[in-house]
Amino acid sequence: MEIILKYFPDLTEDQIAKFAKLQELYQDWNLKINVVSRKDIDELYLRHVLHSLGIAKVMQFKPGAKVMDVGTGGGFPGIPLAILFPETKFHLVDSIGKKIKVVNEVAEGLGLENVKTTHGRVEEVKDTYDFIVSRAVAQMETFHRWVKDKVAKKQNHELKNGILYLKGGDLTEELEKFPKATIYDLPNYFDEDFFETKKVVHLPIKYKG
Repeated sequence: MEIILKYFPDLTEDQIAKFAKLQELYQDWNLKINVVSRKDIDELYLRHVLHSLGIAKVMQFKPGAKVMDVGTGGGFPGIPLAILFPETKFHLVDSIGKKIKVVNEVAEGLGLENVKTTHGRVEEVKDTYDFIVSRAVAQMETFHRWVKDKVAKKQNHELKNGILYLKGGDLTEELEKFPKATIYDLPNYFDEDFFETKKVVHLPIKYKG
């Protein structure tokens, strides 16, 4: 938990309490439904919570903004971002029912009123969003195809509406077809070795009405 306060020192007492509760909630649920690897559960705050919050170093979501987390798994990056931005609406989507069950239980356990979930494929979602976030669920070309018609027309943020994607490694080849993508290296924000090759990719997407 200290690692979150190291990089986000201005949290409210309510946010601190919610972040602190994550370990217990995920440990309990992970025993029933394995959504975080056994190795990672001990490093939950570094490998999952802080990694998810890398997006917050690039983008401060505004009150009323709508964000969809695609392939959320156990709730990353959506749950940590929902704690950090309580006035932003988060929609967490995953095609695996047992993962969404854990997300629902964690969100309920934290009392997060700005989170809704869908068990299903992102292609079936009819709404549009300011941003679509995710953590390396597919190659960018595939991911872009899934979500390109889910981006809202009205721009409310400094960064243009589109994808904010947590990825690792060399992305040169993967992003060749996306010259408008901007890469933010997480070592510029976080000191830990874990983030050495980790990045946030912002890819603006034009509204298709």
